[in-house]
Order: sequence, then structure tokens, then C-alpha cells
Amino acid sequence: MKSTKPILAITMGDPAGIGPEIAVKTFEGSELHKVCRPILVGNAAIMEKALTFSEKNLKVRTISDVKEARFETGVMEVLDIGMPLDETIEFGEISAVAGNLAFHSVIIAIELAKNGEVDGTVTNPIHKKAINEAGHHFSGHTEIYAEYTNTPKYAMLLADDAIKVIHVSTHVSLRKACDLVKKERVLEVIGIMNDGLKRLGIEKPRIGVAGLNPHAGDEGLFGDEEINEIAPAVKEAQNNGLDVTGPVPPDTLFALASGGRFDGCVAMYHDQGHIPFKLAGFHWDQEKGKMKSVNGVNITLGLPIIRTSVDHGTAFEIAGKGIASPDALMNAVEYAVKLTKNRQ
Repeated sequence: MKSTKPILAITMGDPAGIGPEIAVKTFEGSELHKVCRPILVGNAAIMEKALTFSEKNLKVRTISDVKEARFETGVMEVLDIGMPLDETIEFGEISAVAGNLAFHSVIIAIELAKNGEVDGTVTNPIHKKAINEAGHHFSGHTEIYAEYTNTPKYAMLLADDAIKVIHVSTHVSLRKACDLVKKERVLEVIGIMNDGLKRLGIEKPRIGVAGLNPHAGDEGLFGDEEINEIAPAVKEAQNNGLDVTGPVPPDTLFALASGGRFDGCVAMYHDQGHIPFKLAGFHWDQEKGKMKSVNGVNITLGLPIIRTSVDHGTAFEIAGKGIASPDALMNAVEYAVKLTKNRQ
């Protein structure tokens, strides 16, 4: 009987970071193969070395085509990107070689999804400086996916059981982020959020929209972006039949959302959304000196293909130590599976 579980392409991430480690830990777990048919896209030699992080005798099997995959439990099938190592990659060190390998793993995963060979993609963390040193001038995964899928309208959604946040802008300076708060973009992101929440199984999403300024501008005392840009976008979204509230003071919005008032929040810039999201999902164990849990998923909405990701970086400071948590990668897999079930 042919399996109905989706085929997911999971990228290696920057090999100098924790990507290979958390990939190994996820593939050796019992849950991965229960929910999907996974393949790892990356350098097979690097993933062989990463088996030192395995506690359960995980095996690597190299394939050159998705059709060769058997999807066996206890086996990580690596679709090798065909780029042999020409120098040693050291954990925790930025290098163009590592950045190039990580970048091409992503590009191949995108092509597999565009061609219908996989049902979705899940990305491990890349290092922005490393990929730029390799000559690939992007500020992150989101922009890579947008470029290689020819997607003009997209947005970053952070998703967890407790809170879901989408952003009007992401990888730009704070000064520029303020200039990007325009009615058209805010309205666009509200619409993308509404569609995305529906794809995650929320039939009638309730969306809260953050203000940009303290107290959401306090009737113009602390800025007029709320009056001139955000409120008009919210009003138009309401007129279009969406359940939207705002602008809500940012220091209140996320507390309301985590308590169940909203299904999703629209943040005006990167840190406004990331800080409350990571506060809810990242938990540090002071005694053990490591994260005891790292939950949360980064989803790029608006694309013609599915892309979810861990919502943490390469963690160079702990790379190679064997203490990285695979929680977020498994979360990303689970969200990718949800999205495959609710395709538009």
C-alpha cells in the first residue's frame, strides 16, 4: 500500500553549526518517520561525521534521487548535493566553504519542491555572513526562497502552540523598519496571516495587529504611524470580512495572544515579534548550562511551496558539543506536515 505521508526535504544547515547534530538527533527519534517520509539534503560526508552525535546507531545512506529513498526507520537518507569538501570545516567558525554548502542544500531543496518531487521543505539554520562570504548575497532563508520561487509578496510567520507572530518587515535595520510600516504592506501581511492560519487548521482566525510606537502612539503623542498607516489597514481588512483588531499597544498584544485572545499577531518589525515569541518557547537550564527546550517554528508564507524552519540560529557557541536540542526541528517537521494537509 502506497504511503500517504508527505515527503519532506530537510536541509543540512551550516555544517559549522548545530544543523547536522540536530538533524541526526531528529532522524534517530521515533516520531519523525511516523509523520512523514524524510530525506536530508546536504553533504553526505558531513552527515557521516555527524553520526558521532547519534546514540542509537543511526546509519547514513547516500542517494542521488528522491526515487531511490526507502524511508526506513534508523536510516538517514542523504540526497548528496554533489559538492565534495575541499577543506576542513571547523565547528563554530564562519567560512565561505560552509556557507556555500549550506546555500546549495537550500537551493536543491527548493528545486525538489518546485518540481513536485517532495511535498515540502524544512530548513536547518544557516549563517548569514557565511553565505555572503560565499558570494550569495541574501539576508536569510526567507529572501532566498522568495528569490528562487519568484515570490513578490511573502512574510515570516513564527508559530508555536502558545503564540503565532507574522512580521511586516524582518531583516532590515530598525530605522528602515519604521519607514516600511505602510498601509499597503500592513494590509498585505494581515491577509497573508489570515490565509496562513487557515492552512494551519484555524477556520476563523482572530488577528491582533501591533502598533509601532509605545502605547500604539497614544493618539499621536508618540508618533503618527498608527493613525496614518496601521489603523487604515486594519479598517480595510475588517471591511474585507477579516476578524482583525488594532493597532494594539505592543506591550499588551502578545500577552493577550498567549492567553488565547488572538490566534495570531502582526508585528511591525523583527524584534517586536521575535522577543515575545522566544520568551514563550526558549527555556534555559542554568544548572546544566544549556537550553532545556527550544520550541518554535519559522514559516515563510506566500510561497508556492512549503517551507518551515527551526526558529534559532547556528548556535556556533555550542556546535560540536553534543548538547543542542532537536525540539525545534521536530516542531518544524510537524508544522510542515500540517501545511501539506491544508494545501490551497
